[in-house]
Amino acid sequence: MRNYVSDFLCSSLSSPSRCLKILSLTCMRHKVIYSAVTLVEVLIVMAMVGTLAAIGVPAYNNYIDKTRNSQAIEDLRFIEAAIKMYLTDRGVLPDALNQVPSTQLLDPWGNPYRYYRILGRSTGEINGQARKDRMNVPINSDFDLYSMGKDGRSQQPCTSQHGRDDIIRANDGAFVGLASEY
Repeated sequence: MRNYVSDFLCSSLSSPSRCLKILSLTCMRHKVIYSAVTLVEVLIVMAMVGTLAAIGVPAYNNYIDKTRNSQAIEDLRFIEAAIKMYLTDRGVLPDALNQVPSTQLLDPWGNPYRYYRILGRSTGEINGQARKDRMNVPINSDFDLYSMGKDGRSQQPCTSQHGRDDIIRANDGAFVGLASEY
């Protein structure tokens, strides 16, 4: 019925603007229902997203750290094998890593791996440079090979603040892993 009334009124009026005014008046009688999101609902959703992020981000960071540690352990094993091949071929350990082919790798944190030859050096030289355990005893008798870890810093004892996150080779290659686990 509304269509007949509006059609009749629009045809009887001369200007289109009058027709629109009459149509809007006839439509005002009908309720228009709007669907909207309230502020409380938005805040609840934001709180839920924040809670999930607070749980997920640390778990993701731990996963990334474990992956980088595993990569550094694999790299140390590869470099150790290359150094032992060098020792087998030449009968002496290299003085630096750049003497060994294909060992110019960076650790997963972008730092070069560290190497120090122990075999054939005097005790005075060894005590100043070799990696040590909590008893201040060198952890290797042939050579030290390690990554400075996540923080990019290192100290001699493996139990020191900057030494615990290092990835080390210890016990002449019997252990390769986090210094805090040694």
